[in-house]
Amino acid sequence: MSHSVIKVSASVMEQMKQSYAGSLTPAVPQGAVFQAKPPGCTITAYRSGKVLFQGKNAGTEAARWGTAEAPTKKTVKKAADPLYAPPAGIASMSVIGSDEVGTGDYFGPITVACAYADKTKLSLMKELGVKDSKDLKDPQIIEIAKLLIKTIPYSLLVLKNEKYNQMQEKGMSQGKMKALLHNQAISNLLRKMNGVKPEAILIDQFAEPGIYFKHLSGRDIVKEKTFFSTKAESIHLSVAAASIIARYSFLIEMDKLSREAGMTIPKGAGPHVDEAAAKLIINKGEGALRTFTKLHFANTQKAKRLVERKRS
Repeated sequence: MSHSVIKVSASVMEQMKQSYAGSLTPAVPQGAVFQAKPPGCTITAYRSGKVLFQGKNAGTEAARWGTAEAPTKKTVKKAADPLYAPPAGIASMSVIGSDEVGTGDYFGPITVACAYADKTKLSLMKELGVKDSKDLKDPQIIEIAKLLIKTIPYSLLVLKNEKYNQMQEKGMSQGKMKALLHNQAISNLLRKMNGVKPEAILIDQFAEPGIYFKHLSGRDIVKEKTFFSTKAESIHLSVAAASIIARYSFLIEMDKLSREAGMTIPKGAGPHVDEAAAKLIINKGEGALRTFTKLHFANTQKAKRLVERKRS
């Protein structure tokens, strides 16, 4: 049986649970947060952060959420690398924060944003309502983002689906795509800042630092004073601001896709998304999925099966 194992943050695990809501099993193994059984795969997420994918679609499903760990004869747990742990007192420093949105959504692009929060503007950012975007509704995110982009330096990159699908079909993992996008967004922002140096750069961690930098091999890498942390939005307002800007951009792109499709394009990757994709195929043809979706997600095959049933 084919299998893959990835390591994810608590926030990503919660996204996964929501994404597989329609496939969750009533009972879970000991030590697991949830277990889901979408077509062709059994997914077991553990409290340790590891997620096991088993079945013929294991590789495809795992690729949606991160880079599979290389199999080893014996797993040796390594201590977190202190070199990349955020320094004490970072919350009051002038920091570039970086975060991404859209990686677990079938429809819509991946958006990566980074934002520079000078320590003299931290109080102002709090007054604007900047906090962990998971605690904000979309209307609040839109309102805050419109103020932020006029207040602080930022950089934004949008990886649209056609380009995403090209890169994925050439063998690039989503983890590598994210690393490339984060590095490029940070580089762009540093150029915008005309020599102003942040005291730190904080990336919301989606991979171990060694893997992140390996993904960037052969490129100009921003590494000086770069730190990683899961739940980084709660560590520094710069990451929270980046997340809000990235989410705002994602919402704009989803609205554009809805107008182009002539129907509401839903977020996430659950059964409601399969139904929407099936409707899109019927209305615009299967080729439209390349522009609207991340083709390698299991939703593609589910939508095709729905279309076949509707047409039979």
